[in-house]
Amino acid sequence: MLFIETPLSGAYVIDLELLEDDRGFFARVFCQREFEARGLETKVAQCSTSFNSLRGTLRGLHYQTPPAEEVKLVRCTMGSIHDVIVDLRPSSPTFQKHFAIHLSAANRRIVYIPKGFAHGFQTLEDNTEVFYQISEFYMPAFARGVRWNDPAFGIDWPVKDPIMHERDRTYGDFQHENVAAS
Repeated sequence: MLFIETPLSGAYVIDLELLEDDRGFFARVFCQREFEARGLETKVAQCSTSFNSLRGTLRGLHYQTPPAEEVKLVRCTMGSIHDVIVDLRPSSPTFQKHFAIHLSAANRRIVYIPKGFAHGFQTLEDNTEVFYQISEFYMPAFARGVRWNDPAFGIDWPVKDPIMHERDRTYGDFQHENVAAS
């Protein structure tokens, strides 16, 4: 695995190192030793998947507050997405900055999202599936979100009229949220 630092403190893009032959390839998508060597979270409490039937579906921007903050490994296993993370850690040098990347079944890239980040994505194709490895058990009482098009973040979503759940569409702007320091 190749760990590539993003412009956001503590977040990484992970490229797979493919061992290829005439049958196809083999690649590790997680290695406890390699994550530990970089001081990254290795605990996986849950794995989840999100299937999205239509292009333009937008999920997010979601995060968990303490004591249920999550580290996530996110990859697209079918189709493609515009994946976005936002640093919500007030003490971070990259506070309120976002990073966006194209994840697809074809490029097999993974995003490592630290605690204290919001996450969301928009599908770029019909029939897109996203796979998550999550460090903590989901606790609905600590689930929060911020508005997908909050001007505080300046995210340029590729599909301008997204398909969204009403909850995601009606989250408040960030300055009105109560985000604990991480």
